[in-house]
Amino acid sequence: MSIYITGDTHGDFTRFRPALFSPQTHLTKEDYVIICGDFGGMWDNGPEDEYWLNWLEEKSFTTLFLDGNHENFDLLSSYPAEEWQGGLVQRLRPSVLHLMRGQIFNLQGLSFFVMGGASSHDITGGILEPDDPHCKEKHRQLLLQGIPHRINHRTWWHEELPCEEEYHTAWTNLERCGWTVDCILSHCCPTSIQEDLCAGRFPPDSLTDFLEEVSHRCRFKSWYFGHYHQDRTVKKGFHLLYEEILLLKP
Repeated sequence: MSIYITGDTHGDFTRFRPALFSPQTHLTKEDYVIICGDFGGMWDNGPEDEYWLNWLEEKSFTTLFLDGNHENFDLLSSYPAEEWQGGLVQRLRPSVLHLMRGQIFNLQGLSFFVMGGASSHDITGGILEPDDPHCKEKHRQLLLQGIPHRINHRTWWHEELPCEEEYHTAWTNLERCGWTVDCILSHCCPTSIQEDLCAGRFPPDSLTDFLEEVSHRCRFKSWYFGHYHQDRTVKKGFHLLYEEILLLKP
């Protein structure tokens, strides 16, 4: 049995085509491919979403993902939570599962602490409100000027960062396991790692600060995250993933 981990897909799952991901010919539904946030497969509930979710379901492996900051949280919240492998998931398809925030999962004899979410950094033009009568014009002007922005409940959701209940759940589960896991999966990363990566371009926030504390208190072997669109090992134990599909080696 195998576990593979990759970074942001943003609704584009072509990296899992057999020509690009050949190991799948030997995988079964007991093997996992984990996407570290910005899954994007549930975006507008349209035919493209339907096509790709069914396409993933037909794959030989089971797809697991944690949420990032570019997810449609309104749609995601419509799926009920259920217990699976020690934690809570939302099942978009029988073998396409969302690993919920603050949960600890036992996969193939390894323990994984999961904490999705991140701050959007492509919003210098602000968050537009769709019920604003001037929204379309503001959107057009910002596009013409090349200023990145988002529209509330269409391309941005405040749930991109965890709520207090999710932080509490995470804390409780880490206490329960004695602050010891094999792997940590997140979308963004601890504040100090983000500083190393971005040299101050992205400010810290409540989640990166929370993950910073986790990085000091928790005993773990490896930490995998996405969000920053690079493939590299930042420092020992911290692996940033984007397009690479990495085989987890216990």
